[in-house]
Amino acid sequence: MSKKRFASVWDAIEDTPAQAENMKLRSALMMALKEHIARAELTQSQAARLLGVTQPRISDLMRGKIELFGIDTLVNMIGAAGLHVEMRISKAA
Repeated sequence: MSKKRFASVWDAIEDTPAQAENMKLRSALMMALKEHIARAELTQSQAARLLGVTQPRISDLMRGKIELFGIDTLVNMIGAAGLHVEMRISKAA
């Protein structure tokens, strides 16, 4: 049995390269939001007010419920947090 190596867990578990890329982006955005909330020492209620969402939505974010968040939603939340998203595109390995 040969062992296949993957650059990311998403490459290993998603069906297509496109799905893996989508999950990588969503994951990175969610981690940035979680880190921002933690750094700012915000409660979930405070974070919800800042980001224009409900407290249960922040709970989903903090618990890593990635399937509940699309890229557009996460980018909007990043902007509401006063953060900036930069994107770099490169040729696939």
